Amino acid sequence: MTATTPRGRTDMLRPDGTAVRVLVVDDEASLTELLSMALRYEGWEVHSVGDGASALRTAREFRPDAVLLDVMLPDMDGLAVLGRLRRELPDVPVLFLTAKDAVEDRIAGLTAGGDDYVTKPFSLEEVVARLRGLIRRSGAAVAARDDSVLVVGDLRLDEDSHDVSRGDEPIHLTATEFELLRYLMRNPRRVLSKAQILDRVWSYDFGGQANVVELYISYLRRKIDAGRAPMIHTRRGAGYLIKPAE
Repeated sequence: MTATTPRGRTDMLRPDGTAVRVLVVDDEASLTELLSMALRYEGWEVHSVGDGASALRTAREFRPDAVLLDVMLPDMDGLAVLGRLRRELPDVPVLFLTAKDAVEDRIAGLTAGGDDYVTKPFSLEEVVARLRGLIRRSGAAVAARDDSVLVVGDLRLDEDSHDVSRGDEPIHLTATEFELLRYLMRNPRRVLSKAQILDRVWSYDFGGQANVVELYISYLRRKIDAGRAPMIHTRRGAGYLIKPAE
């Protein structure tokens, strides 16, 4: 079992002020690592396990606010796990993860008590967005702040309206440019590798080359740094970071 310490932004908290808790259940270790990383950057506490028995035991101890549950597990069917989980935690929202995409599989999962259903491959942003919606609707978390604005130096990004500006000048970004800038701004002064950026901004199974990161960093620089003191920096052999202009 792996637990990750909450980091990054935290705009949702449990009513007692502690971090939202999410249990990830999937036997694909690389995927659980990526999901845990994405959820950690939301400021949530994450435990991950690879089989049904461990999921039930951990849920009993961890008391998660939401569960990401793979349908295909090595020791038991995810639907069976859900049935037993519901007896102990009847109100916890469950988001199914599965490679199955047939309509009958979706109906089976939702009929069994699942709250939502995502088929592989999926984007990490989609999973996070769906979890946020489930957690909000369940009443397990409350807003931790009144706005959704990220600020680094004179650069501002509104996560709700998608407005971006530097100083008094608005900056127009594509959807991918926005996600890349948001990821950088959630981690100011922190060097992020190309692999981390690919995992976070693009879907986990993205088949392209790492030079797509270089390309989009160059797009951002033209819009964010052109004619101004630079904020986006390269650390050769390590990655990229954003920090206030000096």
